[in-house]
Amino acid sequence: MDRIVVEGGRRLKGNVRISGSKNAALPVLVSSLLVDGECVFHNVPDLVDIKSIKLLLEDLGARVETNGDTVMIDASTVHKFEASYDLVRKMRASILVLGPLLARQKKARVSLPGGCAIGARPINLHLKGMENLGATITLEHGYVEAHADALVGNDIYFDVVSVGATENMMMTAVLATGVTLLRNAAREPEITALADVLIQMGAQIEGAGTSVIKITGVTSLKPVEVQIIPDRIEAGTFMVASAMTGGDVTITDCTPDHMGGIIHKLKLSGATVLVNGSSIQVIGSDEIKSLDIQTLPYPGFPTDMQAQFMAMMTVAKGTSVFRETIFENRFIHVSELIRMGADISLSGGNVATVKGVARLSSAPVMASDLRASASLILAGLIAQGTTVVSRVYHLDRGYESLERKFEMLGGAVRREKD
Repeated sequence: MDRIVVEGGRRLKGNVRISGSKNAALPVLVSSLLVDGECVFHNVPDLVDIKSIKLLLEDLGARVETNGDTVMIDASTVHKFEASYDLVRKMRASILVLGPLLARQKKARVSLPGGCAIGARPINLHLKGMENLGATITLEHGYVEAHADALVGNDIYFDVVSVGATENMMMTAVLATGVTLLRNAAREPEITALADVLIQMGAQIEGAGTSVIKITGVTSLKPVEVQIIPDRIEAGTFMVASAMTGGDVTITDCTPDHMGGIIHKLKLSGATVLVNGSSIQVIGSDEIKSLDIQTLPYPGFPTDMQAQFMAMMTVAKGTSVFRETIFENRFIHVSELIRMGADISLSGGNVATVKGVARLSSAPVMASDLRASASLILAGLIAQGTTVVSRVYHLDRGYESLERKFEMLGGAVRREKD
């Protein structure tokens, strides 16, 4: 098992290119199940989660080829409708194959998924939506079994905003008969990216990026060649790293329009943020100002950036308050930051109060989930001494060559065998 070793006290400077978005690539790759023929996807990041979804698609019978950051998928050879536990247990996004398999083959059997320990994240919204389109759903022996003689469009309301349920229902409804309305739909850029790919395939979708998405079913879809959008969370992570180290980093190949909340909060913290086309320059200030942050569905502040900003606020002047409204277990990293000298108290299960300290000190720490891994590395960048972050397999699920990119910016970050 690998670990990341960080020697603190170095100012980051230079340019860093952002990889393709994991959260956009996963549903887009899965959408190939809806098509007969070869789809080509460019700018696909080299991540553990991407490898997992490719293995799952291959197990279903698809032909998958990878050449650099380009992935070719031909699902015309798909012959199975079951996604087994061994492949699904590693990643929650595997549940996204349920909709396309049901839409195309009229039956699917998918193991209940696994993933990071940041909350239950139930899939009831996915299942309720498919039932509203005419599917029969049963849960037996740890598997979701779905079948339908025909899928018929319907008016579907999500009780809570869910990115995964919105994505799954979009892919289910594109081949249903008639019109489907998804109300209280997620509005994240990854939703719009998936809708754009489906539209290129021949789907009829209106309203992606708003809370109401209209899908008019078609009889078939065609292969496409598309580019995966940049990863806004990776971009945000490097932006915070520059700000908290007093650095001067230009983040390239990103989409600033997707990061309004991140940019706004960084400016409030005292950092200088300059946007130029697809690049963002972040210059850290001599003093970091405290912030109040509440995570919200897009376009609100992203829950996937909460841990990184908390790492920065540990050395801010004043007191910061974080309110986590998306996941119930997303403060696991707090105990590890406290080991490094942070002054953080929790209340009510979803509120963290951070009193800034003069400095952090190095310590051995353990990552609990993907974004917690990044926050601990960021804390290590400003801590006195050498910080060792264990269990970084979480990191490899969502960041491509993170330690190498930090090294290119002048950070003393390296990977070792534990």
